[in-house]
Amino acid sequence: MESLVFILPIVLIVFFLFFYLVPVGLWIQALVSIGWGQIPILKLIIMRIRKIPPRQVVDGLINLHRAGLKEIKTEDLETHYLAGGSLSKIIYALIAADKANIPLDYATATAIDLAGRDVQEAVQTSVYPKVIDCPAKGTISAVAKDGIQLLSRARVTVRTNIEQLVGGATEDTIIARVGEGIVSAIGSAKDYKAVLENPDTISKAVLNRGLDSGTAFSILSIDIADVDVGKNIGADLQTEQAEADLKVAQARAETRRAMAVATEQEFMATVQEMRAKVIEAEAQVPKAMAQAFREGNLGIMDYYRMKNIQADTGMRDSIAGPGKGEEDAGGAGPEPPKEG
Repeated sequence: MESLVFILPIVLIVFFLFFYLVPVGLWIQALVSIGWGQIPILKLIIMRIRKIPPRQVVDGLINLHRAGLKEIKTEDLETHYLAGGSLSKIIYALIAADKANIPLDYATATAIDLAGRDVQEAVQTSVYPKVIDCPAKGTISAVAKDGIQLLSRARVTVRTNIEQLVGGATEDTIIARVGEGIVSAIGSAKDYKAVLENPDTISKAVLNRGLDSGTAFSILSIDIADVDVGKNIGADLQTEQAEADLKVAQARAETRRAMAVATEQEFMATVQEMRAKVIEAEAQVPKAMAQAFREGNLGIMDYYRMKNIQADTGMRDSIAGPGKGEEDAGGAGPEPPKEG
């Protein structure tokens, strides 16, 4: 009795370990669904030891074989799982692509999945095209040749390009390229009215530029969802240019005025300098006359004759202009020097 109590737990442990390492039920399911020899029971035991979930491998292989993809083996699924891939996504993607007649082999599917792209979503987008808003938020601003600003939005219908999914550009590149094409197309328009009348010309011009090259998508259509009239950019720019020209002209005029004031001040200084020279020269006249008296070159009678001439000149000036002669007569000539 004591030995039975000791042996029973050991038997139970061995029993559970056996059925854990040897998934008999899973092997029977594979045998019934796929056929004899496709998944040996030893291979299922090895999967357990390598920490590969046999359920995912067996279910995936059964689904693939039922869909007609019998060229894929358990070793392929094991390798992809150990590489860090998702078995469920590639299995769904392969089956969906086969039913939709989309060329997708196992190597391409695993490469897409291991590259970080969602291969399941890629196949779905190939079957059901995806619509991308351009831009994602707001509007695209562009200016026609007449200077009128137009605000537009576009909806881009794309389909996944399986061949370029690995290494191809993402949706952001599509949005950027389409936005650039819309700005270029509106900028080439003669006026904003032509764009409002025929917005499809923008989509045709953008679509013909091959914007999907090097991307993971193929552009099916570009539809202009909305076009609104914005500001008159041309008029605003002309107004700002006119204000700038006015400020430049005012600055130049102020410069010329300052130069004229400076020149006037220079002339006034020159006049004052000349007057000073005249006064200085007039101050030398009495000295010269005194010197002439001392040297005998000028007599007293000569001096009085000169005074008479000055008086006559002052009288004539007073007749010609009142007050002028008196001023000249009053201040004319020096006093005769006294002889010692």
